[in-house]
Amino acid sequence: MYQLANFASQPDKTRGRLYAETESSMRSPFQRDRDRVLHSGAFRRLIHKTQVFIAHVGDYYRTRLTHSLEVAQIARSISRELKVNEDLAETLALCHDLGHTPFGHAGEEALDTAMQNHGGFDHNAQSLRIVTHLEQRYADFDGLNLTWETLEGLVKHNGPVVGAENPIETAPYAIRKYSEKHDLELSGHAGIEAQIAAISDDIAYNNHDIDDGLRAGLFTIDDLLPLPLVGDIFTQVMSTFPSLEPRRLRHEAIRRLISQMVSDVVAETEKRVNENNIQRAEDVRALSYSVAEFSSKMQESHLALKEFLRAKMYRHSEVNRSMSKARRIVKDLFSLFYDEPHLLPEEWQELCDKPGSETTARIICDYIAGMTDRFAVEEHKTLFNLSEHNYR
Repeated sequence: MYQLANFASQPDKTRGRLYAETESSMRSPFQRDRDRVLHSGAFRRLIHKTQVFIAHVGDYYRTRLTHSLEVAQIARSISRELKVNEDLAETLALCHDLGHTPFGHAGEEALDTAMQNHGGFDHNAQSLRIVTHLEQRYADFDGLNLTWETLEGLVKHNGPVVGAENPIETAPYAIRKYSEKHDLELSGHAGIEAQIAAISDDIAYNNHDIDDGLRAGLFTIDDLLPLPLVGDIFTQVMSTFPSLEPRRLRHEAIRRLISQMVSDVVAETEKRVNENNIQRAEDVRALSYSVAEFSSKMQESHLALKEFLRAKMYRHSEVNRSMSKARRIVKDLFSLFYDEPHLLPEEWQELCDKPGSETTARIICDYIAGMTDRFAVEEHKTLFNLSEHNYR
C-alpha cells in the first residue's frame, strides 16, 4: 500500500460514525463502509435498474450496477495515481446511485412530480436516506452507520448543497431531515475522494454510453467523427488497424478515450493541488471550486460529447418511447397507493398513518424508489390488469 498524500482522507483520522462502534482490527473504517454498501439490498437491486436502456431491452447493456462497478474501477485508478484514499473513493463510487428509481431519470422525474406537495424526490438525497435509514440490517441502528466522510461525499460529490442562494430550506427532504441530527457541512465542497468519484462517474457514463449507443444502432461511428477528441481517437484507431472489426474498433477507441480522460484528470488535479498549496484534506473542502476536474480543453471535448449523446441517444425516439411508458408506470403506481395505501404490502402499510398524509406519501415514495424495473412492471400489471392475480 502506498503512503497517502497529506490531503487525502486518513482512515485513522475519520470523524467517526453517528452511532459509536468498535472499529475492525482487520479493515479500515472506509473499507468497512465499502463492505457494508456491497452487502446492502439496495446495491444488489441496482442490477435490474435502468442506466439508459430499460432492463428487458437486452442483457448486454449497462445497468446501474455495472455502471457503479465501472465508476469504482476508474475512481480507484485515479485515486491510486494521486495517492489519495482509494477505499473511500471506491465506496462513494459504489453507493452514489443507490437512490435511483426504476427506469432511471424518467422514473425520478415522475416520482419527483408526484411528490411535489410532500418535499419532492431527489436520487442523491434518496441514497442518503437508504444508507442512514431504509437499510435495516443491524440490531443497534437503522441504516448502515457509515463514516462521516462517506456520508459527506455521498451528499456533496457534485458540489455544495446549500449556499447564499440555496438555503437549507431548499435542500432535498432527506438531506434536510438528516442534517438536523448530523452536520455534514453542506455549504462546503467534499473531500478529494468524493470529487474523484464524481468525475469518474462522468468518464464512465459518457464513454460507456458510446459503447451502448453504437451497439443499439442509435448512431454510427461516422456520426462520432466530427466530435473533438472522440473523432480523433476513432480516426487514429481506424488508421492504425484498417481491417479491425467494428466491435473491437469500438472497444479499442473507448479504452483509449477513458485512458486520456483519466490522465487529464490526474494532471489537472495535481496542477490545482500545487497552485493552491493544498496540504490537508480540509484545504480541499475550503476551496470555492473542485480540485479533481478536467482541464479546460478536455472539458470542452467532454461537453461536446454530452451534447451529442443527449441529442442522439437520450432523446432518441426509441428511448423516449420507453421512458414515456416508464413515467406512466411510476405515476400510476404512486397515484394508486396514495389513494389506497391498503394496497401496499403489509410491512409497508404498517409504516403509513393515513391516506394523503406526508408520512404516507414518503413511505410510498420509498417503496416505489426501491423497485427494480421488472418489479415495477409486474406490480403495475398485477394492480391494473384484472386478469392478473398475485396473492402475497
